[in-house]
Amino acid sequence: MGSFNLSLEGFLLVGFSDWPQLELILLVFISIFYSLTLCGNITIIVLTQQDIHLHTPMYFFLAHLSFLDLCFTSSTVPKLLISLSQGDQTISYAGCMTQFLIALFLGGTECILLVVMAFDRYVAVCRPLHYTSIMHPLLCHALAISSWVGGLVNSLTQTSLIMTIPLCGHHLNHFFCEMLVLLKLACEDTGGPETYLALAGAVILVCPIALILGTYAHIAHAVLKIKSRAGRRKALGTCGSHLTVVFLFYGSAMYTYLQPVHMYSGNQGKFAALFYTIITPMLNPLIYTLKNKDVKGALCKVLVKGRKGTKNRRKMVE
Repeated sequence: MGSFNLSLEGFLLVGFSDWPQLELILLVFISIFYSLTLCGNITIIVLTQQDIHLHTPMYFFLAHLSFLDLCFTSSTVPKLLISLSQGDQTISYAGCMTQFLIALFLGGTECILLVVMAFDRYVAVCRPLHYTSIMHPLLCHALAISSWVGGLVNSLTQTSLIMTIPLCGHHLNHFFCEMLVLLKLACEDTGGPETYLALAGAVILVCPIALILGTYAHIAHAVLKIKSRAGRRKALGTCGSHLTVVFLFYGSAMYTYLQPVHMYSGNQGKFAALFYTIITPMLNPLIYTLKNKDVKGALCKVLVKGRKGTKNRRKMVE
């Protein structure tokens, strides 16, 4: 394959066209999952804003996580739905790089934010008497902003590197512009860029998960010192949801990105990507609400208010 004018021709996202018998099934299920993702994460954001009992650092960071998941899945899934329903698989070079930058930005931000949420749980369990003074609103906002800035810097750095690599061909064996698939189109040896990207992956993936695991080792040590079962159960309950989200997110991300380009399989990568772009953002609101009394209580209040408002409107009409 010879090189071509990327700015004019763009790319063809192969997606799941190799399995035409699956396209209708995928369209139905992805549409349902995407709708649930939107509803679940918007609900979390609204509840944390409206209920005063959720105006705490834990739910402040949870609202940021929900907004991240909402944006992350929206950066890739709508294009996939258009491809599955209308057969339009084309994307311009500018559109591809923009999608790549946004997805990497949001993914990197979530990596850092999950570390911040682990720190919040550490202070809550290991320093409960000083929790309010340590997790001051100014610090919470600073940590949240740092997460977004860190994700943006990582994304801009890696995107600028990808844009310097000459590419040959225009068939991307994926449903969105993903790093390893783009590197497979390189016209020249990518040993240097691959090394740098591997280091960047280690910084944004391995370092945060190491910090999270180290934090939870301290939390586990503190929990073991609690004598009452109820106290241990309460402490573990505040951490269980976060740990579940961490393993779901980092497990799929590390499987995808911490492997050499020559070993990467586009077909396997597509189905793995479905997990971290659709399934995980959909599950996160459920994980944080199913066993969380505060969130369930806030949701019940909103539903009760909604019913009362409907009844009052009916009475006014009558």
